[in-house]
Amino acid sequence: MRTFMLATAALALTAAPLTALADSHSGEFKGTGISGTVTVIDAPKGVVLKIEVAGLTPGWHGIHFHEKGDCGDEKFTNAGAHVHEHGLPKVTHGLLNAEANDSGDLPNIFANTDGKATAEIYSTLVSVKGATGRPALLDADGAAVVIHANADDHTTQPIGGAGARVACAVIK
Repeated sequence: MRTFMLATAALALTAAPLTALADSHSGEFKGTGISGTVTVIDAPKGVVLKIEVAGLTPGWHGIHFHEKGDCGDEKFTNAGAHVHEHGLPKVTHGLLNAEANDSGDLPNIFANTDGKATAEIYSTLVSVKGATGRPALLDADGAAVVIHANADDHTTQPIGGAGARVACAVIK
């Protein structure tokens, strides 16, 4: 009987946010030999990312929200820096950094030996439209999700040693 009650409670927790979803936005990853999709879903206290990508090198890859919705150049530098609170004098990167204030930080994703990665990530550091007081992904210049060549160590400045930008998706 206890197991059934716990399962029912977990089901209720899982179902509750689905009814509260306000908005969903997606984009397609582009990169040399890399393709896939990302969907960003507005949640009451953050966002949920659903990522499906193929063509990555096997292993861990840093992934971040970038401040501009522009993946138009070859190295994806048009996407700008990580999303952060505007007006901050200094932006510190890293989920494991005690002084972090970089709202673009996300956990790494893992690509299997076939180069495919599927992940679902929750972030409380941003919002889709800014209604919660966190930086808005859909501000005047939009935002992008960028995948890097290497893993993010979550402490090194400025991008955790994640290396080159290998894939980019504009959030629309």
